[in-house]
Amino acid sequence: MSEHIVSRFDEELKDLARRIAEMGGLAERQVDHAMTALTRLDTTLARSVIDDDRRLDLLQHEAEEMAILTIARRQPMAMDLREIVGAIRISNDLERVGDLAKNIAKRVIALEGQFQSPKLLRGVEHIAELSLAQLKNVLDAYATRDLEQATEVRDRDGEVDAMYTSLFRELLTYMMEDPRNIGFCAHLLFCAKNIERIGDHATNIAETVHYVVTGELQLDERVKQDASSTTTVAFEG
Repeated sequence: MSEHIVSRFDEELKDLARRIAEMGGLAERQVDHAMTALTRLDTTLARSVIDDDRRLDLLQHEAEEMAILTIARRQPMAMDLREIVGAIRISNDLERVGDLAKNIAKRVIALEGQFQSPKLLRGVEHIAELSLAQLKNVLDAYATRDLEQATEVRDRDGEVDAMYTSLFRELLTYMMEDPRNIGFCAHLLFCAKNIERIGDHATNIAETVHYVVTGELQLDERVKQDASSTTTVAFEG
């Protein structure tokens, strides 16, 4: 009987891990498709990203319910409990990643028919590539419980911030140089901020992986390099 209970508990943990893996794959696809929609100004693809978000929300709800029921039934301790708590945290981060991808898709739809310049998209593409790579790497780290890879994702968070600050300044310059750029650049600024936030959620997941593997919280503060608020003040002066 005891072996049966242990076996069933193991299956519940595997089911939960599979649900998180499915969420991760869908979140990656949403971000990738949202950025493709932006670079191509493809409103049809943008609408599919918005539709996919409903599926991600449902998976997050199911994962949370599975985790809570498992805790209630099995009363896990130590590593097993960390696995379940980690899954809850990661499911929340992935749900937020989906929301951010959806926000980008909505901007694509709002851009339809406006003045557009392909060169203004290049910086957004670059930060998106880095953020998506961060998300892919941290999900791999979670799947393999690779502490070194998770730490590397956390350490690279500053690169995303620095790239966002540089892009922020660049887009403001384009807006000042040519009034026709203002509407398009304003939308791109919102998209870039959403992408930067996706990088933050990847870093959150990296910290959760560290917690699951070691049982320790990373209490040292991340070094943030987003100076966009300071840049705004400088331009207004």
